Amino acid sequence: MPTQAKDAAIAEITSRFQDSSAAVLTEYRGLTVAQLSQLRRSLGAGSSYAVVKNTLTKRAADSVGFSELAPLLTGPTAIAFIAGDPVEAAKAIRDFSKANPALVVKGGVVEGRPVDAAEVTRLADVESRDVLLAKLAGAMKGNLTKAAGLFQAPLSQVARLAEALKEKKPAGDAPASDDTAAAAPTTPDTDADAAPAASDD
Repeated sequence: MPTQAKDAAIAEITSRFQDSSAAVLTEYRGLTVAQLSQLRRSLGAGSSYAVVKNTLTKRAADSVGFSELAPLLTGPTAIAFIAGDPVEAAKAIRDFSKANPALVVKGGVVEGRPVDAAEVTRLADVESRDVLLAKLAGAMKGNLTKAAGLFQAPLSQVARLAEALKEKKPAGDAPASDDTAAAAPTTPDTDADAAPAASDD
């Protein structure tokens, strides 16, 4: 391959690494063109599946800081460059490899972090971002509803209690007026009668 063509290929692979949320390296030996097309479609919109040259891919990986991928770049290699949720793509690759054992996952990079084949499989078992967000939203909505109920219940009970007290309050329970309070102290006559009784003892 002419040097100019090599440079263009390296630049393209580099760009795909940089623009992808994940890149999964696979060995595709034994897969038909039709099967490879099926795998490409299963990865979702914006993702791609490309057969690459190992030497050029090593140079591209080095240029973006993914030198850990070098040991994986042996034998026939094709890379799934993922746009969007890596979990969904990992599920698609796992399901495809179950139906087509000729596809072998070597490892890759997810969100800038190198991963091995086992980690790609574990990623496929994780619930997708949309499902997790939906569950989180449901949990938050449930907690907010409970909180609103807790806040509303005491207020409504207080309102009902206040209304009941207002309707059922007896007239005799009214607070004493100033006139009543003034009549309460004992008169001098009463005090005078009590004094001799104490002196008799």
